Amino acid sequence: MQKFYKFPWRQVLKFIGVLGLIIVSNLFFQLMQNDFSFDLAVKFAFSWHTQKFFLGCFVLLVFFGWLSSLLGSLRIGVLAYLLVVLGIGSANFLKMNYRMEPIYPDDLKMITEFGMIRDMVGLPIFLLFLLLLAAAIFLLIFSWKQSVNLEKKQQWLRIACFVLTSSLLVYIGSFNQQNNLLRKAYDKTALWIPYSQKMNYYNTGFIGGFLYNLPVEAMEKPKGYSEETVKKIVKKYQVSSKKTTEKPNIIYIMSESFSDPSRLNGLEILGGDPLQAYRSVADKTYSGQMLSQNYGGGTANIEFEALTGFSMELFNAQMTTPYTMLVPEFSSFPSLVETLKKRGYETTAIHPYNTSMYKRKDVYRTFGFDHFLDEQTMKHKKKLENNPYISDEAAYREVFDQLKNKQPQFLHLVTMQTHMPYENKYSDVSYTAKGDSSLAVKNYLQDIAYSSEALNNFLKKLDQLPKRTLVVFWGDHLPGIYSDTIQAANQGPLLHETEFLMYDNRHELAQQQVTTSPFYFAADLFHQGNLPLTGFQNLLLALQKEWPAFEKEMYYQSGKWFKEAPVNKAQEEIYQNYQMIQYDITTGEQYSLQENFFE
Repeated sequence: MQKFYKFPWRQVLKFIGVLGLIIVSNLFFQLMQNDFSFDLAVKFAFSWHTQKFFLGCFVLLVFFGWLSSLLGSLRIGVLAYLLVVLGIGSANFLKMNYRMEPIYPDDLKMITEFGMIRDMVGLPIFLLFLLLLAAAIFLLIFSWKQSVNLEKKQQWLRIACFVLTSSLLVYIGSFNQQNNLLRKAYDKTALWIPYSQKMNYYNTGFIGGFLYNLPVEAMEKPKGYSEETVKKIVKKYQVSSKKTTEKPNIIYIMSESFSDPSRLNGLEILGGDPLQAYRSVADKTYSGQMLSQNYGGGTANIEFEALTGFSMELFNAQMTTPYTMLVPEFSSFPSLVETLKKRGYETTAIHPYNTSMYKRKDVYRTFGFDHFLDEQTMKHKKKLENNPYISDEAAYREVFDQLKNKQPQFLHLVTMQTHMPYENKYSDVSYTAKGDSSLAVKNYLQDIAYSSEALNNFLKKLDQLPKRTLVVFWGDHLPGIYSDTIQAANQGPLLHETEFLMYDNRHELAQQQVTTSPFYFAADLFHQGNLPLTGFQNLLLALQKEWPAFEKEMYYQSGKWFKEAPVNKAQEEIYQNYQMIQYDITTGEQYSLQENFFE
């Protein structure tokens, strides 16, 4: 009996308690991911994907051990761990609801973007976030002070645990490297779906999906990649063409969430056409629909495609955000900015928000912009009613100020007026929608009506300029506000098509309606505007003839959409040439850059 009492039951109970905590926390992640469906979470854990669930538990146990040893207290470690789990799980729930995609490892870098978080989730949730963050900081400081008083034996145990768990976390961090044992354990039962990160998280669990998106090479090395192969491609497309030597102003306008709700099945707009002012211009010029990578988000990825000519579809699935994961690693990166600078243009980026969102300050520096105007440095900052963002009208006034310079201008504007949240922006809303009459939808309709009018007025003002000015305007993605019913009725391209137009203040562009992808914009504009093309743009135009628009599982060809693109031998060669160049720049040796392929 005495031996029974001497047995370390307290330690055993603590260990059992920790295991229970890990299992419950992993179930919490599944709950958040599955929209609070307890049934789905339990079935995932104990019926459908048990092995993957407990692999995720192992990762969480290692993290818990690391956190507790860092803080020097099991009790405080539990509190800190719960704060982390609550924070990440809630963030995943919100992102899945607003943008239909999960939290990625790279998203954690945004934790200090307080302004963005406040605007995205609203004041109440933001205040809760600050409270959790403050509690975490307090625990960190308090535990460090307490840990100094630990006995020598406890300190050594703590250090050993910290070294062990740190080593394991480093190894877990190499999840996507060849021969990683944890990855191999997942691969035995995991069905990875590169084209759908949402399904990856559903099929492998939150932890499995999160690990899958840890750092990886931007692209797999194409078969036959070499300097000789790249030079052959360059030679093929690096052909001179007789074009005008004129240097018109060029303006890019990426309009936040600008799209046409009337194109959606099950939605009928009442109260008039919010895009009437837009259509009065678009119907008379080169315009149509643009294929966006995501629904409800992905702004930076569309911007990356438009400025570089590189497609997100070609990247490894884990390369979720090149602006934060790829571009900052380079001192310079070929883009439209660099091409125009070498032709004597002054280049300016304008974003009426903070500079750190998506690392734009670093990215714009890498692209080579001469100037970056943001909400702090802009002259015009007018807002509409209760809208928390600088209006499109004010942003266009900022653009117009730059056009007064004698040097040819490339101006890249990323607007914010029509950014979420949409509720209660305007006191007088003229529109509603049959099929989804939520407050968010009503305010969104009013938002795009104001945006449409502002664009129309801006283009009319451009007509008065003596210097030729070309404009590319597009919406980056649909807003993530539509009901599940509307989303279900519009699965596929309809949830990814936004409006775009190209405009010439001399009205010399073809009047044509097309479907396109943003990585074609520069090549298409130069072609339509009769400007000298780079070798890379010639390659893009050849690709565009075969696939006018494409993203993962959405390929537009011969006026129809396909989940897999029909390919003949000639088309495959063009696609492989494009793939080779993108790999060469983003992951390879940049042989094409040395051959002036982008000039």
